[in-house]
Amino acid sequence: MGLRTNLFLAAALAGAALLVAPTCIAAAEPAGQITILYDAFGTDASMKKDWGFSALVEISGKRILFDTGNDPDIFATNIKAKNIDLTSIDFVVLSHRHSDHMAGLNHVLSRNPTVKIYAPKEGFGIYGSSLPSSFYRKDESLPPEMRYYDGKPPEVMKFGTAWQGANIELIDKTTEIAPGITLLALVSDVPGTRELKELSLAVNTSDGVVLVVGCSHPGIEKIVEAATAINSKIRLIAGGFHLVAATDEVIAKAVTTLKDTFKVESIAPGHCTGEPTFAALKRAYGDRYLYAGVGTSLPLGPGMGSVGRRGEGPAIQEDDLATYRKLAQREDPFGILKARNLRSGLSHL
Repeated sequence: MGLRTNLFLAAALAGAALLVAPTCIAAAEPAGQITILYDAFGTDASMKKDWGFSALVEISGKRILFDTGNDPDIFATNIKAKNIDLTSIDFVVLSHRHSDHMAGLNHVLSRNPTVKIYAPKEGFGIYGSSLPSSFYRKDESLPPEMRYYDGKPPEVMKFGTAWQGANIELIDKTTEIAPGITLLALVSDVPGTRELKELSLAVNTSDGVVLVVGCSHPGIEKIVEAATAINSKIRLIAGGFHLVAATDEVIAKAVTTLKDTFKVESIAPGHCTGEPTFAALKRAYGDRYLYAGVGTSLPLGPGMGSVGRRGEGPAIQEDDLATYRKLAQREDPFGILKARNLRSGLSHL
């Protein structure tokens, strides 16, 4: 076979490879940092502590404000302490409707009134919403004065927002909002927050996904699982894991899932993660556990795992690891399924 024929075949094979190659989600540049602006613990004397969460995510040439804390005055104080120019923010992400994550938005809008804001879409959400008028039952036997809109409702009913005129875009499904930057949209099915919609920020870098979570009401495991659809390598998780009142068994299962199942490389928990979970994650992750108190900046460059960790916790010991794995195997730590089965059996008597 001649040289010309070989070159032709090589070119043809290369073209075919391009045709069948899978489409990849864009990867942002890995360098940057996450600065914690609001939380109830920390060592920075210039920052005020309070229950709530906010973080400035600087990555891929973007400055993203994720949540805005619980108190507008404390939020403003912490912003000033870190000398952050809110006019340079590219966009804001509000993870969910709870006030300890969004109370500082008025301060943001006072400095940057046109900034783009992403928030979860809900039927009667505080961020503004709309519903088809077909959602309610109608009774044509009533006289017009007793009927909504005199019996002639608009096709789509629009509901107001607490921030009239703000540039809010509502997100109801997982959406890539910029190259390599995705908002994960999930819904809680946990009693107490059932149907609560929450957004998490997933930044796909060449070193894996950097995941920022607000409160993880849908479940930290479910959020991480959604992030692995972007990239199976989870480089870092920062934010609240919503395990503040969880039992040791639930905490152990979550730790094992994050470390062994999803193989999350580094962890930077805060806010509603809970003190016992801090301790469990510290034991499990050692120097890959990053301290994330208010005022802390988490570098996202190479070697990030060796900087800013919470204490000197060693790597998890074999006996601890065995205990965690044993606890994680329990499918019904609260006895809920057992009780349900018992009730079901009694109902048939």
